[in-house]
Amino acid sequence: MEQVITSTKNPRIKNLLALQQKSAERRRAGLFVVEGRRELEHCLEAGYEVVELYVCPELLPADVRFPDADILVVSPAVYERIAYRGTTEGVVAVVRTRHLTLSDLQLSANPLIVVLESVEKPGNLGAILRSADAAGADAVVVCDPLTDLYNPNLIRASIGAIFTVPTVACSSAECIGYLKDHGIQILTAQLQDSHPYYDTDMRRPTAIVMGTESTGLTDQWRQAATAHIRIPMLGRLDSLNVSVSSAILLYEAVRQREG
Repeated sequence: MEQVITSTKNPRIKNLLALQQKSAERRRAGLFVVEGRRELEHCLEAGYEVVELYVCPELLPADVRFPDADILVVSPAVYERIAYRGTTEGVVAVVRTRHLTLSDLQLSANPLIVVLESVEKPGNLGAILRSADAAGADAVVVCDPLTDLYNPNLIRASIGAIFTVPTVACSSAECIGYLKDHGIQILTAQLQDSHPYYDTDMRRPTAIVMGTESTGLTDQWRQAATAHIRIPMLGRLDSLNVSVSSAILLYEAVRQREG
């Protein structure tokens, strides 16, 4: 850690920025970027391999844990360029990607799963992952994804829950087959032909399925559903943010199971 990188034109800094900014580069290299001590700790606990670690000594806490990786020191000016937030304690890591499949999931005896169809905004997905972690969900399944699971905005919004909650990307058809094969009821959140969520039994193996705020779920999911559920809307608007809706439904499952 003797040599300090002081220029943002350094080739390694350019590569790091490309990984942050371009999903195509992340896919090509099989690498992604984690910023912040808390997020990195969750990443390490989940067994991910850190390839490079960029540190700014002026910002590092005394008890920071260094993984077995290529460690590079950067100046405060360079760190300001590579960090999205100024409160990430001087640590940015390049990590090798890992892609879980449905067959990799290890479900509990009474699983609770969140399924998201074509969710587009990384911030929404990150917030849903935080709720899934808090509610003790077994997994989050992203069907026909429109966002990269290793998007830096998603990792930041999830504050590392992308590493604490098993997360799988697959097609809707694959997910529907998996849920039915495992005896997991499919509850689709929709306004049409639905019942209030609190009148629906979530005490047994359950998948809560959410669509996009603009178009909702496709007919594929509506037809596969065990039941259709809705959150009553008592004002003039007809929908909530998908992350808020997911949190409400997850905690209804928690309430029923603990009641």
